[in-house]
Amino acid sequence: MAGVSGAEAGRDCFHCGLPVPAGSRYDVTIDGQVRTMCCAGCQAVAQAIVDNNLLDFYRLRTRDSQRAAALVPEELKQLQVYDSGLMQRSFVRHHDQDVREAALILEGIVCAACVWLNEHHVQQLPGVLAFRVNYSTHRATLQWDNRRIQLSEVLAAIAAIGYRAHPFDPGRMESLQQREKSAALRRIAVAGLGMMQVMMMAAALYIGAASDMEAGMRQFLRWISLIMVTPVVFYADWPFFQAAWRDLRRLRPGMDVPVALALGAAYLASVWATVSGVGEVYFDSVSMFSFFLLSGRYLEMQARHKAGQVAEALVKLLPASANRIRNGQQEVVAVAELEPGDQVLVKPGETIPADGEVLEGAGPVNEALLTGESLPRLKQPGDRLVGGTLNMSSPLLLQLDRVGADTVLAGITRLLDRAQAEKPALARLADRVASWFVLFILLLAAAVYGWWHFHDPEQAFWITLSVLVVTCPCALSLATPAAITVATGRLTGLGVLTTRGHALETLARVDQLVFDKTGTLTHGELVVADLQVAKGQEPLQCRNLAAGLEQASEHPLARALLAFGPEPLPLTDLMSQPGQGVEGRYQGQRVRLGTRDFVAALAGDGMALAADAADFPGATAVFLGTGQQWLAVFHLRDRVRDEADAVVRELGKMGVKVHLLSGDNEGAVAHLAGMLHIRSFQARQLPDTKLAFVRTLQEQGAVVAMVGDGVNDAPVLAQAQVSLAMGQGAQLAQASADMILLSENLALLPVSVRLARRMQAVIRQNLFWALGYNLLAIPLAASGMLPPWMAALGMSASSLLVVANALRLRNG
Repeated sequence: MAGVSGAEAGRDCFHCGLPVPAGSRYDVTIDGQVRTMCCAGCQAVAQAIVDNNLLDFYRLRTRDSQRAAALVPEELKQLQVYDSGLMQRSFVRHHDQDVREAALILEGIVCAACVWLNEHHVQQLPGVLAFRVNYSTHRATLQWDNRRIQLSEVLAAIAAIGYRAHPFDPGRMESLQQREKSAALRRIAVAGLGMMQVMMMAAALYIGAASDMEAGMRQFLRWISLIMVTPVVFYADWPFFQAAWRDLRRLRPGMDVPVALALGAAYLASVWATVSGVGEVYFDSVSMFSFFLLSGRYLEMQARHKAGQVAEALVKLLPASANRIRNGQQEVVAVAELEPGDQVLVKPGETIPADGEVLEGAGPVNEALLTGESLPRLKQPGDRLVGGTLNMSSPLLLQLDRVGADTVLAGITRLLDRAQAEKPALARLADRVASWFVLFILLLAAAVYGWWHFHDPEQAFWITLSVLVVTCPCALSLATPAAITVATGRLTGLGVLTTRGHALETLARVDQLVFDKTGTLTHGELVVADLQVAKGQEPLQCRNLAAGLEQASEHPLARALLAFGPEPLPLTDLMSQPGQGVEGRYQGQRVRLGTRDFVAALAGDGMALAADAADFPGATAVFLGTGQQWLAVFHLRDRVRDEADAVVRELGKMGVKVHLLSGDNEGAVAHLAGMLHIRSFQARQLPDTKLAFVRTLQEQGAVVAMVGDGVNDAPVLAQAQVSLAMGQGAQLAQASADMILLSENLALLPVSVRLARRMQAVIRQNLFWALGYNLLAIPLAASGMLPPWMAALGMSASSLLVVANALRLRNG
């Protein structure tokens, strides 16, 4: 291969000529020789050149570039701007120093096969940790190791297989959708106009065939039809041919392959018949098929855009600019320029630009789109504010602590994208069936043509055409993702964030639901109802000592004790024991705060305080003691959520058995269980005993859902088949959960279960229709009872029906 050996000998990239990093394994086999590339981008481009039989690019390259960068594709140079840390601030989230995550938009996605191709191709790149594409929204979530691969290299690898990817931007997404819609309408207009003209010609030809039309007039009408249908094929139908060629190059036939074969074969056969004057023409079938198929794709696209509106609405919540205060001066800056520590003034009617804490001012803030709550919440100095919420009436000065991809809103959007992109078992099965189904279609069409060609050659072509058209598996691949996208969007609008793709599928099958007590069935806003101190102890000292022990805890019990102690004392060596309490040192002495047994292990069994739960029904006792003596016992009460009783009753009517597990004492747990009519309850539960309880239920064949909010709930949340965390709960609990109740309204639990069951029913209906339609349509088409235009109408209608059926969930 001329002019390339020098590049190889110097360990330069075979494609672009840049130096190859030490240890690089970006290899491509070219003409039987393994060639080394400098990066995944060059590897992808070189592989594309090989796959497309464009090796003359290398053979005819007679000299190396004087400057290595000259061989770097211009598009790759443009993509490298996305590697800039400043550019990535607005859309990239850092998991640690090198692992990063970004949301992307993919252009060129037309079917589920495109999604599979992109996921499979990108996940094979060294350094890519995860890549998921949401077919409904065409958004992708990419996670990569920045030491091994750059973002621009991933984008270049996607471009090499015929797609375009760029960082997600709500404005650009809206523009792309508008452009997609306009292009689709133009193609429909061309196809519709061509169909009307060609059908008039076809009507004349059919009438002429029955009335001995002159051969010259018949040939004239055929040529007019050819002229009319050509723009339909080469403009309106061009996306089908592009997608089919891309699939065939990668040896992964997708849904557009049989469509393109049917259109191309019918058109070419008709052109031959027109030019030669021998045979039949199918211009009317081509134009009608094109119009029906494009119309169906357009309606499907509209439904897909509607299905993704919830995620788009979340992203659009953030404003474009903010009023930053520096050195006492106010300046208007882009939200992308804000940094943690900045002070921002939010005027009445403005949107909070990022997450932070109120420094000055007080007033109501509307958090409806984040939590589902319609009533504004009063915010005062010290309260948290979340970016994307709306300041209603009073100026607020806040100090930012999270911006860009680290905000709560960005996290919610990522979780929603992940849930919609992750495929449950049913969706994966449908995709596998669809991918093999395309191959089955092609083999079936060949067999049908062979049979009819032997028995009735004149009918063979159009019958094969009908088989190719009628069996496109679009509806089969749309059946599951359309329903999941609509259902997750509906729940997000209500204030229930679905973070895992399998969550709704599993929630529909739940028959056992386990509740934590504090912060879940109750508000978790405990107050100290009573304090008993040991003889000789000072109440204020005990209050401040307890507050000092709880300074680092997020548990609701800790917040109550912190509020009860006006001046927390400084303690060292703080150590938490999940489900038991906390220990520390004060003035060199070990101090414990927590359950009776936990403190007794340090203070001894000589408890002289009257702490019988019967004296304080529904209260939680928290004990305080040192290595020498018992100091005090705090009795805390929590208010039961107003909707809890109705929720437990409703779940029971739905066939879901409710359990209550709590680390609290027997009296408090029994009192709450009695109020809510929960028959199965257990007190003094540690994380491992909760875990054992759930495992026992699962071993008995139960499908278990867990609802919790604390750090000690994280293990059991992970163990349950599906888990829900409260929106204001500990971060570890939310990280372990499959769904998050942003609004903390328990009434949404039965709503979620009901919607999940409806979603499963819709998926089953969609799959039944998609499979049933093909089982019915294939014999009709193969037997010659279904003309091509009717096959096109049926295929388009089947896809549209599947999406329309899924959209019914928006009202559920």
